Amino acid sequence: MENALSPASEVAARVSSLFVYPIKSCRGISLSQAALTPTGFLWDRNWLIVNDKGRGLTQRVEPKLALIEVEMPKHAFAEDWEPNKSSNMVVRAPGMDALKVSLAKPDKIADGVSVWEWSGSALDEGEEASQWFTNFVGKPCRLVRFDSASETRPVDPNYAPGHIAKFSDMYPFLLASQGSLDSLNKLLKEPVPINRFRPNIFVDGCEPFAEDLWTEILINDFTFHGVKLCSRCKVPTISQETGIGGQEPIETLRNFRSDKVLQPKRKPQGKIYFGQNMVWKDRLGDGIGKTIEIGDSIVVLGKLSSPAEAAT
Repeated sequence: MENALSPASEVAARVSSLFVYPIKSCRGISLSQAALTPTGFLWDRNWLIVNDKGRGLTQRVEPKLALIEVEMPKHAFAEDWEPNKSSNMVVRAPGMDALKVSLAKPDKIADGVSVWEWSGSALDEGEEASQWFTNFVGKPCRLVRFDSASETRPVDPNYAPGHIAKFSDMYPFLLASQGSLDSLNKLLKEPVPINRFRPNIFVDGCEPFAEDLWTEILINDFTFHGVKLCSRCKVPTISQETGIGGQEPIETLRNFRSDKVLQPKRKPQGKIYFGQNMVWKDRLGDGIGKTIEIGDSIVVLGKLSSPAEAAT
């Protein structure tokens, strides 16, 4: 389907929140501005907790990961910041002493690390981190860091050839809107916060689910492509405050956000959608100042006419 370029590019929304999740499936950090890299925001999903087989752990299997808080050094999110020997990421969880993880590159390599379809080697953060996560999760774990020097993780070439990610589920950026969240919350007995959906870019000012249709947008003059609606697993049913799961909001979303409803002409696969996966198009350009911040406008350059046309 060709993009229907709107003759007058309108400001469709504004950035209202930005989130980075340094350790996959642990708590996010809310930022006023975030630096862009080809694999997502700086520090996003750089770390992964793995089990004794090297397989990445997520809240799908270990919902208590929602309780792990991550703190980065104050200036770590500036795009030209470099860690020194005393720079640490601090990890906290209920009933646990704080864990300091040096941001200096570890020497040890962990082979046989896997997340979804990808496997490769990663940097091992050592015994103290391993013991901390093992104690908290209750089974043998290690903390590993993506090794950009030796590994690349391509996203699905059918949707975004040439783009790469670190330990995010599939794509470098996830965008969702306040309108969509409000539309869902009107149908729920107990409203849910946006942290259930773990977006990177949260926008306000557009119609509910307008983001489904965005194939090309500008944020602060950076071009992003909407590549695929985000199909949701059970993580949105897990309270990010308590780590306890339930049925909602997936049950309610199923009624109006399933593939069966949105794309009636396609064979249903039981998927439920909330948010749009995005890639940053200008990722190979030169120069600094590649940041987006709260208040930046979203200008829609290309959009579909209905969700039935959206890639899924």
